[in-house]
Amino acid sequence: MNLKLKITTVGNSVGVVLPRELLARLRVAKGDTLYVTELPDGIKLAPFDPGFAAKMEVAERVMREDRDVLKRLAS
Repeated sequence: MNLKLKITTVGNSVGVVLPRELLARLRVAKGDTLYVTELPDGIKLAPFDPGFAAKMEVAERVMREDRDVLKRLAS
């Protein structure tokens, strides 16, 4: 997908209007949050926090590896 976005004035700031088809692909709507990550070849917009995703991967690994210990702690 190649889109051309125009920077526009929003009050005392500037903003970009995201077309409906891009919002649909990102699965976001008005009021949602987008996270910006700088990459070597550009900028990435994502509807989730990549830092949180990495923390969840660690948590899931711990839960798999220490399932028995966690069960004992829960009871």
